[in-house]
Amino acid sequence: MPLPLLALMLGVFCVGTAEVVIAGVLPEMSADLHVSIPTAGLLVTGYALGVTIGGPVITLLTTKWARKALLLGLMGVFIAGNVIAALAPNYGTLMGARVFTSLSHGTFAAVAWHVAALMSPPDKQATAMAKIALGFNFANVLGSPIGTFIGQQFGWRSTFVYITVFAVLCLLLIQKFVPSALSTESDTAEEGTSLREQMKVFRKGSLQLSMLITVLAQGAVFTTSTYLAPLLRDVGDFAPAMVAILLIVFGIGSVLGNILGGKGADADVMRGVLGAQTALLAALLLFWAAAPHQIPAIVALFVFGAAGFSIIPALQARILAVASAAPALALSANVSAFNLGNGLGAWLGGTTIDLGFGVRSVTLTAALATAVALLLSVAMWARGRQQSPDLPPLDASTTGTPLTQKTP
Repeated sequence: MPLPLLALMLGVFCVGTAEVVIAGVLPEMSADLHVSIPTAGLLVTGYALGVTIGGPVITLLTTKWARKALLLGLMGVFIAGNVIAALAPNYGTLMGARVFTSLSHGTFAAVAWHVAALMSPPDKQATAMAKIALGFNFANVLGSPIGTFIGQQFGWRSTFVYITVFAVLCLLLIQKFVPSALSTESDTAEEGTSLREQMKVFRKGSLQLSMLITVLAQGAVFTTSTYLAPLLRDVGDFAPAMVAILLIVFGIGSVLGNILGGKGADADVMRGVLGAQTALLAALLLFWAAAPHQIPAIVALFVFGAAGFSIIPALQARILAVASAAPALALSANVSAFNLGNGLGAWLGGTTIDLGFGVRSVTLTAALATAVALLLSVAMWARGRQQSPDLPPLDASTTGTPLTQKTP
């Protein structure tokens, strides 16, 4: 992987780890801060809300900033927030530190994706963004388990120290390897456009529909992934000790799917979107059928991981294609859409179980959400074909303009 992309991926790994690692050390934090576990759990909610609300706002306010300077500034905010969290004397300070840290998350991820696209030719932009998204995969597969182990062995504050160390390394790599000046025709246009004009991009029906599809597709993934542990233990009859190993299988599948999703979107964005969602629908139905049978369930878990994470680069490439007037802002808003999908999925899965359908049925609920997203995607493609009848089938592969890059 090129070093500039590695630096950006490491940054996404850091912000992704910061979001999910707290769940693993909630008991330690609860006991030390003298609050209940549900109250400690609000530290996760506070961070997620900060990402959802703060991301687009911060992105909008920093559109005139040079991309590299913005990345460095955001990582500086992230480092400061984690240092404050590590030193927090009480729950209130820790919550404030978490919210402050989260303000860097959405914009950093969006700008990292945008910069990756700027550093790549048009037919490789989705693959470049997929490499950045690997940071989120590694955050779940490696970052969170390692952070949890460190927090359990040396205290929860050490978890924030661990995140800070990687964030400082990321800062140094960005400073060293990311070009100081990056521009394309769309990027230059964005910098010269007023905030009011950039906000008009959200009036586009294609962008609104793309973001709704993101919420539904990501929600489908989290409807199932949130409840993987009880699904594997109660339906698949796996021993509790096996769950951690099986989650690694899921994680390996997610890495593969992320790469394949990027390659598919490079060839044709809409074909990539439709293909990823079709694969997710098939994987969820397979998981429902295979869940009670251990060997098939392991295969289905791997396939679900691959299909579930193949949608990320495809959906991000689609956003970049329809929002060329304000790409960073649109990508940041789509990060919020992914987070809304996370919350929606957890709620849908929980509601399915509470209604008495059983944990196995979360896969069918997820399949239904995927089917709706797929139908909307087909409608979006058909609408595009009606507006541009001369285009070849499923042609929406152009995600940006050729790169004009200046090295430091």
